[in-house]
Amino acid sequence: MKKFIPVIAGSIAIASFSAAVKAEDMAAENNSGFYVGGNYGYLKVENDDDFDDDNDVAQGIVGYRFNSFLALEGSYIDFGSYGNSAASAETTGYTAALKGTIPITQTVEIFAKAGQLWHDTDYNIASVKGSSDDKSLFAGAGVNFKVTENLLVNAQYTWYDVDLDADNVDSDSDFDSDFQQASVGAEYRF
Repeated sequence: MKKFIPVIAGSIAIASFSAAVKAEDMAAENNSGFYVGGNYGYLKVENDDDFDDDNDVAQGIVGYRFNSFLALEGSYIDFGSYGNSAASAETTGYTAALKGTIPITQTVEIFAKAGQLWHDTDYNIASVKGSSDDKSLFAGAGVNFKVTENLLVNAQYTWYDVDLDADNVDSDSDFDSDFQQASVGAEYRF
């Protein structure tokens, strides 16, 4: 019996150590929680009419990660002013999206997101001013780089299918636009 005590004690010690390591791994895999962030970048407005332009874009983000792979994300975005002297507009909006993330390495993740944009546009077309409220779909993709366990920097591309309805200019004035955003940003996970 005395010969088995070291074997039993060793087995218990190994099992306890294995359980502690497994618990630590599970805690590290629990990547749920809130995050905040912001993006700044380049916006290209492509339109069939006079609204084509390049501009800066700024975005504030808040989200909740359910796990390492899926998050719900909302944002406020300022597309700024775009157009020319004959037709110009300024658009801001709110978004809601599902975001899927795939960890590639310990420090690199790729992500894709898709959702809804609710936007307000103030426009001036041939000295006729007006505003338009609408909703549009968007999709995007990018890459995150972990600076620390909680702080990430990213680069991303997002496409928005934005329509401007200028009824007070002409009853058939629907301006179909694509907003293409290329930006860099940061994200902090709590």
